[in-house]
Amino acid sequence: MRSTPHILVVNGTKVRRPVFILGAPHSGAELLARAVKRSPGFHLTTGRHGVLRVTYAFARQPSIATERGKGAARVLRDACAEAWLVSARACAQCPDECRALAGLAPRRPGRSGPAERPGGEQAEPCVEPSGIVRFADASPDLIYSADVLLDAFPDAQLVQLIRDGRDVVAEMLDDERCLAWFKPGLANLDTVFPNPFFGVEDHTERSRWPRAALAVKCALRWRGSVRLSARLRQQVPEEQLLTVRYEELAARPRRVGAALSEYLDAPISRTALSGLVRPGDDDAGVGSWRERLTARQAAQVEKVAGTELRRLGYRLGSDL
Repeated sequence: MRSTPHILVVNGTKVRRPVFILGAPHSGAELLARAVKRSPGFHLTTGRHGVLRVTYAFARQPSIATERGKGAARVLRDACAEAWLVSARACAQCPDECRALAGLAPRRPGRSGPAERPGGEQAEPCVEPSGIVRFADASPDLIYSADVLLDAFPDAQLVQLIRDGRDVVAEMLDDERCLAWFKPGLANLDTVFPNPFFGVEDHTERSRWPRAALAVKCALRWRGSVRLSARLRQQVPEEQLLTVRYEELAARPRRVGAALSEYLDAPISRTALSGLVRPGDDDAGVGSWRERLTARQAAQVEKVAGTELRRLGYRLGSDL
């Protein structure tokens, strides 16, 4: 049973129906985040230190959230509220990836304050506080804190992205930040098991983990994420969860934009979606795993996550 709504006011605006964009790494969440961030009335953040610190604590050790109960919701709510503040000090802490979603230039190396325009004039915040109606966040790996998010914000609207796990693995293998989680000093399978963050659920997977290939570890992370997404679909009311396929977003961005606008009951910038990804382009990455993964890697992914791929409608190599 969800907690009672908490009255939260940020920048003089009451937080109502905040939006959280969830998905496995490289699922396309950043594309929807860009569209929401550039839509009138929305203030979307991503990758703020306070939010990441809390969400990764819950993701890597779920018992923390379970043991703290309402306290966990309060901590996450406070972290989001801090991230949504619009001020010179708050905007100075905004990471470059968040600025990029708004179309702003990255901060100059070595600067601790807001980026400057030529001539020394300080850059404007990405949003005018008086125009904010809705708040949103698309920080990485929010999927692991979905239950806490709904406890913190019972009226929250969740948007989850689903993408072919083989394309996701191909992207992850080229991302040093994703692969960094697999280093021995960061993997915490000895203390947390089962481990939703790494997708390790049985003792065989746990014992094989140290020797597993990177493609296998990436596939386990994707499989664990989509299993969480499936459980979320069963537990969350329809009016609070929208599932978007990356492949649909790539092929029909305007249709996805219209569905997103209807779901959020707010105008979403369709132009921010159109042209971001195009079928067949390298940037779109739809089906690019066929060229980017070796035959062995593709077989490894399908062995680990074949059941989930089929359940989501993706054909395996053995089906062709």
